[in-house]
Amino acid sequence: MRNISDQDRANVLVQALPYIQKWAGKTIVVKYGGNAMISPELKDAVMSDIVLLQLIGINVVLVHGGGPEISGMLNKIGKESRFINGLRVTDEETIDIVQMVLAGKVNKSLVQLLEQHSGKAIGLCGLDGRMIMAEKKASGIDLGFVGEITEIHTEVIENATKNGYVPIISTVAGGYNGDVYNINADLAAARIASEMKAAKLILMTDIKGLLRDKDDESTLIPVVNVSEVPSLKREGIISGGMIPKIECCVEAVRRGVKRAHIIDGRIPHSILIEMFSDEGIGTMFY
Repeated sequence: MRNISDQDRANVLVQALPYIQKWAGKTIVVKYGGNAMISPELKDAVMSDIVLLQLIGINVVLVHGGGPEISGMLNKIGKESRFINGLRVTDEETIDIVQMVLAGKVNKSLVQLLEQHSGKAIGLCGLDGRMIMAEKKASGIDLGFVGEITEIHTEVIENATKNGYVPIISTVAGGYNGDVYNINADLAAARIASEMKAAKLILMTDIKGLLRDKDDESTLIPVVNVSEVPSLKREGIISGGMIPKIECCVEAVRRGVKRAHIIDGRIPHSILIEMFSDEGIGTMFY
C-alpha cells in the first residue's frame, strides 16, 4: 500500500469490521462484464476483491459474459455478428462458437486468474447439473438459439460454495431436447441470485449507474425503490440499454434478493467500495 501509515491501515480495518460482520456467511452474486473484463488492471482488482470477500466468509458467485470474445472468434472465421434489440442472433454455427468461447476459453481463463490471486475457483456453465434450463426465446423475430430461462437449479453452485470455491459461471443453457441456448448474462445472474436468496446482486457495467441526465455523471441516482421504475421509464430517465439491466434488478428484488446494484466496473475495487462503505457506489435498487 502506497504511503499509508500503520495507524491509517488499522483505522481502515476497524471501519470495515461492521460490514464484515454484516456480510459474513451471506451470498452475493456478481455479474462480471464490460471493461472490467478487458483491462488487465481492472481484472486484477476484481479478482483480489473476490479473494478478500471469500477469505472473510462471504460466498461469491461470479456470472460472466464474453460478448467481445465471441465477436472476435466469429470474426476469425469470417462470420459477421448480428444483433437485434441488443440480443445476438445465434444460428447453429454461432451457438457452437458461443459454447466454445464462453464455457471454454473465457470461463477457464477467469478460473486461472482467480487462482493466480490465491483464490479457489471452479468453472461451471448452465449445462452443469442442469443449472440453467431454457427454451427458445419467443419473439417476433427468429433469434435462433437465444434462450428464455425456464428453470434454475442451484445445487451444483451451493456444493461449490460449501466447499470453499468461487463458482465462475458462463451462461449457456440446456434445452429439453438436447439443444444449447445463449442466455443474457445479466438475466441469468438475476435468476441465480433470486434462487439462491442472495443478499446482493451486483451488475458491473461501464457506466456510473442510473443517471437523471445520461450525459451528466453528476446526476447519478444513488437509490431507487423498484416501485419508482415505471415512472422513471415514462420520464425517459430509464431508456435504451439501461432498460434490460434495470429490469434484471427489479426482477431480482421482486423475487427476494434484498438489494440489487448497478456499479461502475471502470473504477478499481468497485465491489469493495459497494460492500464496505455506507454510501456505496452506483445505483442501488431495493
